[in-house]
Amino acid sequence: MTAILLIGTGRMAYHLGHAMVQANLPLIGVAGRDSAKLNDLARFLERPGYRMDLLPAADLTIIATSDDSIAEVAGQVPARKGVVAHTAGAVGLDVLAPHAHRAVLWPVQTLSHGAPIDLSDVPLVVDGSGPEALEGILRVARAISGSVLQLPHGQRELLHLAAVLASNLPVFLMQEAQRLLKQEKLPPNLLMPLWRLTASKVSTIGPEQSLTGPARRGDIASIRHHLDLLTDEPDLRRAYALLSTMILKANGHGTDGIDL
Repeated sequence: MTAILLIGTGRMAYHLGHAMVQANLPLIGVAGRDSAKLNDLARFLERPGYRMDLLPAADLTIIATSDDSIAEVAGQVPARKGVVAHTAGAVGLDVLAPHAHRAVLWPVQTLSHGAPIDLSDVPLVVDGSGPEALEGILRVARAISGSVLQLPHGQRELLHLAAVLASNLPVFLMQEAQRLLKQEKLPPNLLMPLWRLTASKVSTIGPEQSLTGPARRGDIASIRHHLDLLTDEPDLRRAYALLSTMILKANGHGTDGIDL
C-alpha cells in the first residue's frame, strides 16, 4: 500500500484521518465537496486537500461520507486499479460499483465532535469483494487497531443494529431524561454520576447483573405511577411502558396493569 486517499470532511473522516496519520499510514491527502471543511481538515491532518474533480491516483480510496451519499461519491471517483472502500456499517459493497475492487472499513464506535478518538482498541470491521480488496483493507485496519473483524454484509447489518440499540437509543433517552429535569428547573447534570457508574458496571459485570429499577424488581405500582407522570408525554410514555414490559417479561414478572 503506497498511497491512501480519504474522501469526506465530516466526523468519520476527521477521526479516521487522524488515526491513519497516527499509524504512519501513507495518507496522501483528503478530498471533499465543502471547500471550507476540506481546508480545515487538510490543515488538521497536515495533508493536501483535493477537489472532487481533481482526485489524485491512489492504491486505496476511502469514502468516509454519509451512507446516503456513498454511491454518488463513488460515481465521481475515476476508474482505478486500486481499492475503493466506504466506512458504513450497514451498507453493502455493491454501492461502490462499478469499481472492481471494493471494501468496507467500519469503526464500531460513536464518533462525535471534539478531540480525535484513539481507535487503537476500537473494533474495526472489514469486508472485501475479493482477495486484493480484502488484503489491502486488512493491512490498513490492522495498522490502526488491534481489534479487527472480517464480517460479511448480513452480520455487519446485525452488528450495526446492535450498536444503535447499545449506544444511540440510550443517549437519546438520556437527552429526554435531562429535558424532564430542565422542565422542573432541576440541574440536568444530576444524572451524570448515575450515567457514568452504570456504564462502568455494564462494562465490568455485564448488563444483566447491572440492571436495576422497578421493572427489574417487578414493582408494578412504581411503573404505573411513572406512567401517570408521563401523561403529557405520550411518545415517551409509550416508550417507557414498552421497555418496562420487556424488562418485566425478561425477569419473569407479570405485566398486568401496564397499559401500552
